[in-house]
Order: sequence, then C-alpha cells, then structure tokens
Amino acid sequence: MNFPWLTTLLVLPLVGALAVSLLPKGTGLVRPVALGTALLTLAVGIGAATQFRFGGTGEGQFQLTEVYSWIPQFGVSYALGVDGISLSMILLGLVLVPICMIAAWDDVPAVGRRQHTYFALMLALSSMMIGVFAAIDVFLFYVFFEAMLIPVYFLIGVFGGTRRAKAATTFLLYSLAGGLIMLVAVIGVYLAGPRGTDGFLLSNLTGLDLSVEAGRWLFLGFFVAFAIKAPMWPVHTWLPLAAEQARPATSVLLVGVLDKVGTYGMIRFCLALFPEASRWATPAILTLALISLFVGAFLAIGQTDMLRLISYTSISHFGFIVLGIFAFTTVSQTGATLYMVNHGFTTAGLFLVAGMLIARRGSRDLRDFGGWQRVTPLVAGALLVSGLSGLALPGLNSFVSEFLVIVGTFQRHPWLGIISALGVILAAVYILVMYQKVATGPKPEGPELEGITDMSGREKWVVAPIIAAFLVLGFYPKPVLDLLEPAVEQSMQTVGVSDPATVVDTSANHSTEGSDH
Repeated sequence: MNFPWLTTLLVLPLVGALAVSLLPKGTGLVRPVALGTALLTLAVGIGAATQFRFGGTGEGQFQLTEVYSWIPQFGVSYALGVDGISLSMILLGLVLVPICMIAAWDDVPAVGRRQHTYFALMLALSSMMIGVFAAIDVFLFYVFFEAMLIPVYFLIGVFGGTRRAKAATTFLLYSLAGGLIMLVAVIGVYLAGPRGTDGFLLSNLTGLDLSVEAGRWLFLGFFVAFAIKAPMWPVHTWLPLAAEQARPATSVLLVGVLDKVGTYGMIRFCLALFPEASRWATPAILTLALISLFVGAFLAIGQTDMLRLISYTSISHFGFIVLGIFAFTTVSQTGATLYMVNHGFTTAGLFLVAGMLIARRGSRDLRDFGGWQRVTPLVAGALLVSGLSGLALPGLNSFVSEFLVIVGTFQRHPWLGIISALGVILAAVYILVMYQKVATGPKPEGPELEGITDMSGREKWVVAPIIAAFLVLGFYPKPVLDLLEPAVEQSMQTVGVSDPATVVDTSANHSTEGSDH
C-alpha cells in the first residue's frame, strides 16, 4: 500500500483547474474538461475507499497515511491520513462537486474567460476540501483551512448576486477572524508539545500534559474558529447573506461540505487535543447548540427569501450536530457524524432545486410563487422530496441521523433530548410552509410564465443521484455507520468518557415475585 491515494486526490483537481485555465477563449471544452476531472477524482476517491479497512486502525487511528517532512525547522510535516469520519466527508465532497458542475452548466456564459475562471475555482475548491479533511498535521490543516477561503471568496464575490461584494467580504472577515484566533492556539499547542521536526503531527500532540488553564484557553481558540465555520449562534450571521448571494452550486459546496469543517474540527482537534477542556466546556456548548437549533428554525419560519430560508435551516441542523458531538455518547456522536453526511445531500437537494425555480421565475421571493406544482410538477416534486429529507421523514436519510442524535442525547441528558426533539416539529413547519407557498394553490397566469418548461434532462441528472442518496441512506445506512463507528469510539476513548450505564428497574419484578409467594 505505497500508492499515494490522498496526494493523488489533492493534485488531480489542481491539475484540472490549471488545464481549464489554459484553454483558449471560445472553446467548448471548459465544462467537459472540468466535469471530466471531477468524475476522475471521484473514481480515484472510490478506489481509495476500497483500500480502507473497515474496523481497522491502520497507522495509529488513521489509514492511507502519507508523512513527509515539509518545514523541519518549525516541525511542520506534509502528513495526510483518514479515518472513517474524514473519509466520509471527502467522499461527500467528491460526489457533490460533479453534481454541482452539472447544475451550474449554464450559470456562467462563455464571455471572455469567466467560464474558465468559474469552473477552475470549483476544482481548486475541491482540492482544498480534500486537504482540510485529510490533514493530520495541525499546521497543514490550518494552511488548508485558510486556503479554501480564496476560491470561495471569488466564487461569491465575482459570480454572486447584486450584493456579492458585501457577502464575500463578510464571509472572508468572519473566517479570517476565526482563523487568526486558531493560529494563536496552533502556535500555543506547538510550544507546549514535543516540538522537533514533526512537532505539529496530530499524533504527537494528542495527550499533551497541559495545565488546566492552558488547555482551556487553547481549546477556546480552536472552538471559536470552528463555531464560526460551522456556523453556530451567535457567530452565524455571515451564512445567510453568503448563501443568498452565491450561486446555488456554490452554496451547496459552502454549506453542504465546507461548513462541516467546523463540526469535523471539533471532533478531530477540540476533543482529541483538549479532552479535559472539552468536558469542562460541555454545558456551555450544549446550551449554544440548543440556541442554534431553535434560533435557526424560528428565523427560517419567518423568511420570504427562499435561499435565506434554506441557509437558516442549516444553522438549525448544525445545532443538532453539535448537540450530538458534545452529548458524549456513542449513539449521539455516531448520529452527529452521519448527520454531517446526510445534511450535505439534503442541502444539495434544497439549494439546487431552489436554483431551478429561481431561474424560471426570476425571483427568490416566496411571495412571487404559488401553484408551481401545476407549472413544473417535476421540479416541485423534487423540492418536496428534498424538503421531506430536511424535516427527517422516516425512510429518508436525515431521519436516521436525527433519531440517533436525539436518542443518544437522551441517554445522558434526558431533558436536552426531549427539548431537542421539538426541533423536529419546527423543521416540519418551515419546510411545509415553504412548499405550500411555492407549489400549492391555483395555477399562476401571466406573460412572464409563458414558455417555462419542466425539469430538463440535465437537471434530472442533477436531482436523480441526490434523491437516490436520500433513499439509500434512509433505508440502508449500515455501510456508512460501519465506517463511522470505529472513529467515534476512538474519539470517545480519547476524550475519556464512556456511555452512561443502562439502569433497569427491577422493582416490578421483585413485587411480582413477592406476590407469588
């Protein structure tokens, strides 16, 4: 097993981005070359997944590892590796990138080199996503964490809506602020660690003998950066504007994949490096998670902009994910990590189908719709199925993960489990209200609706794999759960917690036995 699978995954999109950038103006090869690169990268990713040993530990807790000295004077290594959680997030991104490219096929006209730039940026973003989930050197992770801001900034700032400059700048400022705070913590961890030529390796920094005060301050440095990225209340305000102004395909990658870096980072770095501080901060984080869950849901209910509504639903869902992580049970963390995967597909369905409706109506305002199931029944049907996934309908993907989070949270914190279950009701409200405003009612009339067609063949290629993922992960999530559970168990061991003991009430049995005598 000497083949550098992860480096190959990193390099392929960058080579594709360079190739797309160098294509001459006016050529029709930009989109096919970009899509071909994304599909080839997906094929290599599937090949890498076949080499992953389910339940194995590989080298330490990671597999497919590659470790080379990069900047030995500062202890920085080029170190890549995956466990079940990071592999699942990489595969999620590799699946969604070609889907987003097909969805964005006609988004950017071939004027000058705009189309070249757009698809090259998507490929570059794909490479950064792979790097941030595969890095097992803390400094290398930080490099990818910051580098992925560049393509997102230009995808929003150059190709977004009328307020794209403000949206891109707000996104960048929030992200840079979190990144700078984390950089201070990264340096602090290195100074407290063994240093040497590989002093930033995650394996060398896990289990450091930190003072309680130092560990808690360093934990906060990482957590704040990840809370902004996730995003959690009260540092969530950049997301609705960014998702509203970005093109739907960009919003999918931003919310469906990149924002998972926040929750992934909490598991990979906060819990692994600072177990005592993670336990210490748990009450406050669980409170913030519940606030995010309900604030996101209530704000979604009050929206009239379709894209802002979907972005607020994601804030609510991230509250569920963080709740599952810090409830500290195997069931809740497994549900949270599965939720990260499921939310990616649900978000893709909602944003991309919303983009189809907006392109036809020329408006994002829900008040401009109504009766569209009579105009575009296939598009409206895809919106309904994606919405049902978002509200965790049994049989669709989100139900399993949401159920696991609630049950796992209930095991350790019964009242939190009960309160979080109310989020399911709110999800039904904001999803069904959106669908009602968009699709139900009499057929709309007007000259602006003339010539509108239902879902095209290209759009069916966008929707079909997403709905297939809803069904497969809803009815048979076992392969993904088998991939995630060993990494979750490792995380629980690292943080030093175990599942609460099951209490069995035997008083009824004793009473019955006594009456028999």
